[in-house]
This record gives sequence, structure tokens and C-alpha cells, in this order.
Amino acid sequence: MTQPSRWRAASLGLVTVGMTVIFLCVLLEAATRLAADTGLNFDLEMWKYARTLKQRATNPLIGHEHKPRGRAFLMGVDVEINEAGHRDQSTSVARQPGVGRIVMLGDSITFGWGVRAEDVAATRLEAMFQRTGNPVEVINAGVGNYNTVQEVEAFMAKDAANSPDLAILNYYVNDAEPVPSYRERGFLARHSQAWVFLTGRFDALWRMSGKRPKWDQYYLGLYETGGWAAAKDAMHRLAEFCRQRRVKLMIVSWPELHGVHDYRLQRITDLVRAVAEAEGVVFVDLLEALDDQDSSKLWVTVPDPHPNAFANALAAEYLFPFVQAEMVKPAR
Repeated sequence: MTQPSRWRAASLGLVTVGMTVIFLCVLLEAATRLAADTGLNFDLEMWKYARTLKQRATNPLIGHEHKPRGRAFLMGVDVEINEAGHRDQSTSVARQPGVGRIVMLGDSITFGWGVRAEDVAATRLEAMFQRTGNPVEVINAGVGNYNTVQEVEAFMAKDAANSPDLAILNYYVNDAEPVPSYRERGFLARHSQAWVFLTGRFDALWRMSGKRPKWDQYYLGLYETGGWAAAKDAMHRLAEFCRQRRVKLMIVSWPELHGVHDYRLQRITDLVRAVAEAEGVVFVDLLEALDDQDSSKLWVTVPDPHPNAFANALAAEYLFPFVQAEMVKPAR
């Protein structure tokens, strides 16, 4: 075989391999979208959430925020974002005479991941106040994947303009994670459901094999890092910010729902409680509302332990008397 013939044969072989790889990738992507994308896969739904409802924030300490007036169907429920970037009905900055106002700060739990808007704790609290004859607006400022630093920064930069009587900081065990770096992701991470699905499966296998820490070890490990120092500092800054503006503050601890009977993360609750006590802030531990339930009955889906509608109802019912008592107290 002559040299040109060898080059042509090699080139044809490379083209054939390339076309085969492309065909297999397209086939895998199609299979993922048809079979794995059930509308309830946590990794895929979070990916859709980031693509359709989030945008980069100009403030690096906020990191990301909701796109105003965004809409999506995620984890089996409709999600609508209002013009202020909240999963809530539109609320004017101007207060209604005789109507109290609360802002709920938090992450995907406050946002109501996998839960209809009317079943989220913030909405339930507002309905409870309505039934008492003393209406209170409860603004749901929760944004998925926020940590305490982001929640506090977003409140001070934006949501404090709503002039609430009470700010409720909803704290979850992963809120000591560092603020994301938001580095540019590759093409596959931005566009391929198959990539997202497979990386999620590999991550689960690594955890099962012991190559990565189990969920409880991971969460506890966060409190040995600078992430907890930053979260604690953010809570102190929030308390001072609220005092200066005569806004009451409450810190609410939401438990991790893998095992509410034999709770392994009490150390985290105790650390957050200590911050609240140091600031003279009301602290509410929602584990007491949920620890008599079977854990799996509280989850959005079996692999996704976000609190479902039932858990949100239990939390709101337990929380309401504390919130109601704070709303009648004068600001310090």
C-alpha cells in the first residue's frame, strides 16, 4: 500500500471512530431524556432549575439569584418567580396599613423544592395569620443552593427594602458550605442531561464505596472549616443589621431528614442555637416537630429528603405560635 493510501485509510478509520462516538453520545443523550428524565430525578431537576430560573448575581457574595418572572415545571410542581425574584405572589414594597410583614430567608427548603407553592411553610404561615383575623404578609425569599452568607447578603442588599417586622433565617445543616466559585462549566455540563445523570450516579457510587464521606460525616465536617466561621459571622451581621433597623429576628433550624428518630447532627443544631443565644435572638428547633414521624414520610421522593408538603405542614404548625408571639412584641 502506498503512503497516500495509508493516510486515506487512517483518516477513514478516524472518521469512522469519530462518527461512532458521536452516534453513541447522541443515543445516550436520547435514552437519558426518554428513560431517566422522569421529572422526579433530583440531579436533572436541579440542573433544569439552574438553567431556567437562575442567573448570575452582580454581587459575588450573593452569587446567583432567581430570574424575575421565571416559570418552570420542576419535581412535579409548577414554579413561578415574581418580579422581585421570589417564589411568591407579587408584593409591593409599600406596606398595607394594618398588615404585618415577615421575610423568610433560606435555601431550597424555604423555597419549597418539590412542593406546590400553597403547601410551602411560608404560604401556610400566611394562611394561618389570615385565619386569626390579623393578616400578615409572609415573603418567601428562599433560593435553592444558597448558604447563610448568601441569604444574609441578599436580605441586606435587597429584601430589607420590604421593611419587614420580622426576618426569619431558616438554617439547614449544609449552610456552612462555602459560597460557590461559579467557574465556567464545560459544554456537556451546560447542555447534556446524560452527563448530569451519569455524574450524579458516579457520585452516589463513590459515596457507597467509601471513597467520599457519607452524608452525616460530610455535614459534620463542614463545621471544622472556614465555611462555618463565615456562616456564624453572617448571622452576627444579620442580627446587628436587624437591631439597627428595629427588625425582629428569629433563627429556625430545619433538621436533616434522613433519620429524625436517631438524629446524628445535633452538634450542628447546638452550634446554631449558641449563635442565636449570644445575639438574644429567638431560636426554634423544628426537629421537635418532626422527630415522631417515619423519616421517609417526610421526603419529596425516596432519594430526595427535601421536606414534602406533609413535613412543611408539620413545620408551619409548630412554628406558628413562636412567630405569632414575635409579631406582637415591640422591636428592640
